[in-house]
Amino acid sequence: MSDDDLQALGLLQDPVRRSLYDAVAAGGGEVGRTEAAQAAGVSRTLAGHHLDKLVEAGLLESGFRPQERKGPGSGRPAKVYRRAAGDRSVSLPPRDYVSLASVLAEVVDELGAEERAERAAHGAGRRLAGRHGGEPVESVLRGRGYEPYPDDGVLRMRNCPFHVLSHEQPLLVCSMNLALCQGLLEGLGDDPGRARLDPRPGECCVTVSKTNDN
Repeated sequence: MSDDDLQALGLLQDPVRRSLYDAVAAGGGEVGRTEAAQAAGVSRTLAGHHLDKLVEAGLLESGFRPQERKGPGSGRPAKVYRRAAGDRSVSLPPRDYVSLASVLAEVVDELGAEERAERAAHGAGRRLAGRHGGEPVESVLRGRGYEPYPDDGVLRMRNCPFHVLSHEQPLLVCSMNLALCQGLLEGLGDDPGRARLDPRPGECCVTVSKTNDN
């Protein structure tokens, strides 16, 4: 945990800034000032001020949307915002679970124990379901940080809670993530076949369909 992390996350205590951050994150891409302002229920000028503060803190990134019209009279390019790629975390006292998880993932890979890891992840998903009996899977996934959203009959997730590890060991982590989600569905009395691998850049590799088409 660094002072920068504390200061950056402290900005989100302001309800307007938190609403604007959530609006940009929910946009899943580049969000303009007007869009963010409307979602947060504030003026465009106020939104621009707070959005730029979030950029300065490293919580958001900014750029400019290409103009459809070129040449004189086309106006200034529209400024847009997207969620920053880096992670921010606060733990008191400081903890480092990611480093240990990275070591364990390496051990699984060296031992060729991927199937056993998937079985363990499936069991973890079932145990998680046991703590959320009666809740819809979307609600449970949202509570675990997946940020689910509907997309043409499929439930996609904007965030991968295992982002760092998925870059180090993508095949292992994605297969375990799938097994965990399938175990969660099964534990909730749902069809585990609804959870499938369907990766998209910048999002979780797992999707949940409305029904199992197989």
